[in-house]
Amino acid sequence: MGQLDKEEERRNTAAQLYPTTAVAFLLSSSLPLQTPSKPCVLPEPVEPHASVSPLSTSIRMETGSGGGGRLPKTESAEMRWVVPGGAYEEDEIDSSDDGVGGTDTPTAALGSRGGCSDADEDEEDSLLRQRLVRTGPRADSFDVEALDVPGLYRHQEFTVGRSIVLALQTLGVVFGDVGTSPLYTFDIMFNKYPNTSKEDVLGALSLVIYTLILIPFLKYTLIVLWGNDDGEGGIFALYSLICRNAKASLLPNQLPSDTRITSFQLKVPSVELERSLRIKERLETSSMLKKLLLMLVLFGTSMVIADGVVTPAMSVMSAVNGLKVGISSVNEGEVVMITVAFLIVLFSLQRFGTSKVGLAVGPTLFIWFCCLSGIGIYNIMTYGSEVLRAFNPIYIYYYFERNPPQAWMSLGGCLLCATGSEAMFADLCYFSVRSVQLTFVCLVLPCLLLGYLGQAAFLMENLTKNEQVFFLSIPSQVFWPVVFIATLAALIASRTMTTAIFSIIKQATALGCFPRLKIIHTSRKFMGQIYIPVMNWFLLVSCLAFVTTFGSINEIGNAYGIAELGVMMMTTILVTIIMLLIWQVNIIVVLCFLTLFLGLELFFFSSVLGSVADGSWVLLVFAAVLYLVMYIWNYGTKLKYETEVKQKLSMDLMMDLGCNLGTVRAPGIGLLYNELVRGVPAIFGHFLTTMPAIHSMIIFVCIKWVPVPVVPQNERFLFRRVCPKNYHMFRCIARYGYKDVRKENPQTFEQLLIESLEKFIRREAQERSLESDENGDIDSEEEIASTSSRVLVGPNGSIYSLGVPLLADCAGVSNPTLGSNTSLDGSLDETMDGRRSLDNELSFIHKAKESGVVYLLGHGDIRARKESFFAKKLVINYFYAFLRKNCRRGIATLSIPHTRLMQVAMQYMV
Repeated sequence: MGQLDKEEERRNTAAQLYPTTAVAFLLSSSLPLQTPSKPCVLPEPVEPHASVSPLSTSIRMETGSGGGGRLPKTESAEMRWVVPGGAYEEDEIDSSDDGVGGTDTPTAALGSRGGCSDADEDEEDSLLRQRLVRTGPRADSFDVEALDVPGLYRHQEFTVGRSIVLALQTLGVVFGDVGTSPLYTFDIMFNKYPNTSKEDVLGALSLVIYTLILIPFLKYTLIVLWGNDDGEGGIFALYSLICRNAKASLLPNQLPSDTRITSFQLKVPSVELERSLRIKERLETSSMLKKLLLMLVLFGTSMVIADGVVTPAMSVMSAVNGLKVGISSVNEGEVVMITVAFLIVLFSLQRFGTSKVGLAVGPTLFIWFCCLSGIGIYNIMTYGSEVLRAFNPIYIYYYFERNPPQAWMSLGGCLLCATGSEAMFADLCYFSVRSVQLTFVCLVLPCLLLGYLGQAAFLMENLTKNEQVFFLSIPSQVFWPVVFIATLAALIASRTMTTAIFSIIKQATALGCFPRLKIIHTSRKFMGQIYIPVMNWFLLVSCLAFVTTFGSINEIGNAYGIAELGVMMMTTILVTIIMLLIWQVNIIVVLCFLTLFLGLELFFFSSVLGSVADGSWVLLVFAAVLYLVMYIWNYGTKLKYETEVKQKLSMDLMMDLGCNLGTVRAPGIGLLYNELVRGVPAIFGHFLTTMPAIHSMIIFVCIKWVPVPVVPQNERFLFRRVCPKNYHMFRCIARYGYKDVRKENPQTFEQLLIESLEKFIRREAQERSLESDENGDIDSEEEIASTSSRVLVGPNGSIYSLGVPLLADCAGVSNPTLGSNTSLDGSLDETMDGRRSLDNELSFIHKAKESGVVYLLGHGDIRARKESFFAKKLVINYFYAFLRKNCRRGIATLSIPHTRLMQVAMQYMV
């Protein structure tokens, strides 16, 4: 008793010293910790169940050379409290873990224990606490399956030589937009207030120089690019990174085993850990913050798509405007018609893919940047080097002091020099961070600065020429070759945001925020290079509408600034959250980043809002429609999932039906697709009541998209039993990252699934064998006391308790840890029985596979309840139903063969 009192005192002391962190339970635990050879990611805590109240730790610590009271490194130290002699099957307990409402349907309630009063529940909880026994970390079958792989997959690394080769492709894919900004920046800046003095030109040039340095270079190249999600960039990559480190997703389908995916890498705790944990806890417990975060992400995504509509119109029309300088007879209407023809050709070539087009247009963009810098140097030498004084930021102050309204209105045009900054981040999935940084610093930024310096030098000597400044500054000897190169560069730039939109739409679809669309992968080497036909033609139609409606780069330029700033501000906010939550940067640095960039972008935004009445409101309406589409889809998907959780069948009902499930079991395997990660879906009850027989083996398959770019193939499937062994029912979770593509044909998918199932069953038998070996001749009371010290160390250093069986066989099987002593002969007989049972089950699987595999799919119709508000009925019954009817069907998405498909209709009342 003295030792137990000391341990209790030690726990209380640790809990007082570390009340807000997960370290408290580690310090209070008497469980011996293993020290793996290298640090790795720890799992998320196991969520509490009805009869299981886990206490978990998710932290890594390093050992000093001398100890110094620091904890040793541990791969996994997930602890829990269990009830001695608990139930054999945890699926029913898990059913309360989906966290949506906590109420069951009348059908599910028939076999539940949820009908007791509050007083009875309090009494039961009191008795339960008295019987709790501390064990080692919980070894869930899903978690063990995830830990089985060695984790050899890593994101593709790019060598220096490969980065140089990719730099050429990067020019044609990433930097086309920002590279063509000199075609129109000064035109938009001096549109409403023409420059009247050389000082105005110097002030405007200084604004452009420091906008280029602060936004594309400092913010995006040096900071935001490092916020990529394992090589993926864009708004949804930032959102995915946040959801991976905190349960910020509104869809409650997260599992602790998701954290064991190789690419699921979390940040090593630092001195900022306590602040990070407080932010994480606040974000996970506040539904309002989750919704606000999602709204910001959807708003930023809608602005990205709007930007992808304006970018082609602005780039191509500004290049075609050069014809008016060379040919005086060309009017504005002819410019519009030529622009329309170019855009149709451009979007028609989009299907050939990024790498092919990038290799073809990379040299063209290289020639364009050389022309830009060459013309700039020529103009500086011709008109004087006085423009170099613009590197002194004091001229910005003089510019605003002389004419505040003119300077303020010119900010919207000045921002256009930084267009394409978001594309550097959004298109990161196509290239490496190093190749993008190398290309921008060594080529793009110097050429842009020289180009703007040359135009300013021309303007200082030609103050009245405020339109088509770039084309007027071209030497007459090379005018037409440069116009030709500029037109090609503008066409290439039009693809910049289009490729970024394809990537973001793919990410949004995987995370349940965009309707399903057909996605074509255009490269065999890089899985991120995709083409979405429907989105491509939608962008083309929208772009042509903008060109024919506005008909002038001045009006389009105002809309362009609004779209760019909307994306930039959302990126700033999300990167700030990542700095606090994941990077754990010093709070002073975070405040400096947020104040500088968000303040700068709001200052620019105040300027472009003044031009909304000129026609920019059309772009805002367009972005609002896109936002509503994404929000309605996410809202309907969330309600559908919550309804499925509430209506799932209880385990007691399944047990009452017996192993034949109240029907005839025909030979074969039935793959029942559903979205639940726990429990028996209600659609299974419809199959039982509708079909005259059910397959001898049922596998509930859940296609789950996890917030990581890629899930390695050998970590794809996770299995666990749903009922006792003689039911032959399993749950399979097939995990995919938002960058993954389901390329498996049905035969390959079935083969991988059956192989993973056999591996799971063999592991299950091996774990039972290990548990039997540990039983020995230990007395039950002594074994209960030593449960926390008997652990199994996994191949990567993870710790598992042998005190509680990992998977029970069937109802009525007692816990071997708490059972009576067995003799050596009994152990041998049990081992032989286990081997025979394993062989019989594997043979049963093979026979079922030979009989055939059938896909069972529920065709659900979503309707709002009669007592719902009118707005909800309108959204669900009409808007969401329209999106579901016109998006890609689940059959096509899952690649299910029609000859082996069985569907049952079901209506969900949400």
